[in-house]
Amino acid sequence: MKRVYLIINLTAGKAVISDYLGKIVDEFIKTDYEVTIHTTQSSEDAVYSAKYACENEFDLLVCAGGDGTLSQCLQGVMQCEKRVPIGYIPAGTTNDFAKSLGISKEPIAAVKTITEGKLMPCDIGGFNDNYFTYIVAFGAFTNITYETSQQFKNIFGHTAYVLGGLWQLTNIRARHMRIEYDGIIIEDEFVFGMVSNTASIGGMISMNEYMLNDGQFEVMLIKKPANPMQLKHILTSLLNINSDIDREYIRFFRTDKITFISLDDDPPAWTRDGEFGGTAAVNMIVNHRNAVSFMVNEANMKIYNDTINELNQSEGQLTIEDIEDIASGLAP
Repeated sequence: MKRVYLIINLTAGKAVISDYLGKIVDEFIKTDYEVTIHTTQSSEDAVYSAKYACENEFDLLVCAGGDGTLSQCLQGVMQCEKRVPIGYIPAGTTNDFAKSLGISKEPIAAVKTITEGKLMPCDIGGFNDNYFTYIVAFGAFTNITYETSQQFKNIFGHTAYVLGGLWQLTNIRARHMRIEYDGIIIEDEFVFGMVSNTASIGGMISMNEYMLNDGQFEVMLIKKPANPMQLKHILTSLLNINSDIDREYIRFFRTDKITFISLDDDPPAWTRDGEFGGTAAVNMIVNHRNAVSFMVNEANMKIYNDTINELNQSEGQLTIEDIEDIASGLAP
C-alpha cells in the first residue's frame, strides 16, 4: 500500500476545504493509499511537515491550500535530499500555479488528477536561501500582491498584480538597480522587476515558447515613465506584448540565473509567490531545473495552454480604454 502525507490549510481561500475532507480521504483510500493527515497550525508549519514527509519516505506529499501553502511545502521538500513528489489540491484564492499544471479548482477533480495523473518534473526557482514556484518581484508596489481586490485578480490572474501596480506608477519611486545575467550587466532606474515561471501572466508571454521545465525564467523589467502618456503606452504594450512591446521602457528576456543588486540606501521589498520576500540588497535567483515532480493531468494542461495560445494569437488588441472601463470599479 502506498503512503500519502496530506497537508491541509483549513483556512485557505474561503475555508471550504474542510467540507471536502471526508471525500478527499475516501478517494485516496479507494486507490490504495494509506493517508496521514496534518492540518497546518502556523505560518511555517507546512515547511516542517513537508520535511517530515520526505524524511519518512512517504510515497506522495499532497498539499491542500493556496499558493502560499504550496510555497511553504516546497521550501520543506527542497531542503531534503530525497524529494517526495507533490500532488496539489488548490484551495486558495488565485491558485495560479495550479492553472499552469492543469489542475482543477474543484477539490475532488484535483484528487483524481493526483490518483490518475502522471508525474511531471518542474523547474523550481531559488531565491537566495528560499524557493518559489512561479514568481518573485520587486517594486514599490509589491504590496499589490496582498491588496489587489479579489475580483480584479480573478479577471487578470497575475497580470492584476502588474496592472494594479502600474496604476501607481506616476507616484512611486524608481529603484536604482544593477542586474547581471548571462554575462550582461544592466544598470538603470526601474519601478518594477519580475522573474516568473508560470502561465498565469496571461498575454505577457508567448505560450508557444513557454514550458514549466525548460530551465528558463521569464524576466520583465519596467522603467519609470516620465509622464502619463508614456504610462498609457506602457499599459497598452503590456496587454498586447506579443505584438506591441515598448522596448524603450520594458525589457523582456529569458535566463536561468540572474542577480539583482540594489544601489539605493534602502533596498526595495520583494514578493515571493505572493508572500513577503524580504528587503535584501543583493538577491540571487537561479533555476533548479526539474527539481520537483508534480502530479498533473496532461489533457487539462493541453486544453489550458491551447486556450492561452488562442488568446495570445488573437488579432484583436486590448486598449488602455478597455482596461480603464474594467478597472474603474475593481482597482484597489
